[in-house]
Amino acid sequence: MALSASPYTLHHADCLSLMSSMPDASVDAIITDPPYFRVKSDAWDRQWRTADAFAVWMGQVLDQCARILKPNGSLYLFASPAMAARVELLIAERLQVLNQIVWAKPTGRHMGTCRASQRRFFPQTERILFAEHYGADSTAEDAAGYKAQCAALRRTVFEPLRRYLDDERKRAGWRCSEIDAAWREWRGTPNSQGGMATHWFSRSQWALPTPEAYAWLQQLFRSRLSYALPGMAGSLGKDYVALQDDYQCLKAQYDTLKQQYQALRRPFAMDKVAPHTDVWHFPVVQPYPGKHPCEKPLPLMRHIMACSTSPGHVVLDPFLGSGSTGIAALEAGCRFVGIEQDAAIHAQAAKRLADFVGG
Repeated sequence: MALSASPYTLHHADCLSLMSSMPDASVDAIITDPPYFRVKSDAWDRQWRTADAFAVWMGQVLDQCARILKPNGSLYLFASPAMAARVELLIAERLQVLNQIVWAKPTGRHMGTCRASQRRFFPQTERILFAEHYGADSTAEDAAGYKAQCAALRRTVFEPLRRYLDDERKRAGWRCSEIDAAWREWRGTPNSQGGMATHWFSRSQWALPTPEAYAWLQQLFRSRLSYALPGMAGSLGKDYVALQDDYQCLKAQYDTLKQQYQALRRPFAMDKVAPHTDVWHFPVVQPYPGKHPCEKPLPLMRHIMACSTSPGHVVLDPFLGSGSTGIAALEAGCRFVGIEQDAAIHAQAAKRLADFVGG
């Protein structure tokens, strides 16, 4: 199944049939709210007579999800409290479950229940199962060669600059320990420990001196050279601007490697003001004419997008419902694919996304 030029594609179809036509590893994130199993009175939630039958069907859906999800992709799947544990086990047979997130609802049916008639605690929450492929980060590291390449960068890419500084140090007759002591004394902290001076010459922790430090090194090296070898050309003769230009050119190679690695690694970023634990508090969508019975609040969906997608990613929702996943995906700069079997629900979601894009 090829993606269209539009930022989103909607399908009125059975998700199992449609997903089976999608290529392997073609989706960056699957964020979806499938049927709960006999929680809602709607026919789509009551098409299985037993939990076992529901589990068989859910396993088939997850087979397709695991197949089409990229090696660095993320799965977010909503589940009812009653079935969450069983669904989590089904996911774990195919993917690595990272969290069972608890969505705690501040308002809802629990507010008006008759406590005297209850025979168990009334559910106020939903579960969101967050998963990735097994070994996803290790796969990314192996594919990108990140660890080995980073070490190689320190040894080779920055080596011309490190060697220039170290050769000039040797030429001036200074030991690293002497430079470090002189630097700490010049900075007015003779009793301080460590410091960055030795990093200017080290292969393992190399760092470019600041303009202030470079000027200080020039004076330090030239003072000993002029004393020991009168008439000899000054040490560290390269202008700092030229030195920094060389550094920026080499640093660009290092940054390119990091970008390649990040593109292979599962995206995950935490906003400082967003939930950072596995308990989320988002208000439910208030009733309105035509509201989908399971409509998810946009702030919650935006949080998922911000944490686990990047612009240009392909986001799939095999159970389109109200289309909230699609709205949040488009807002995040992602491409969206939605699948919905119910004709009326599909039409309503299609109108919502068309209004969003057109508006």
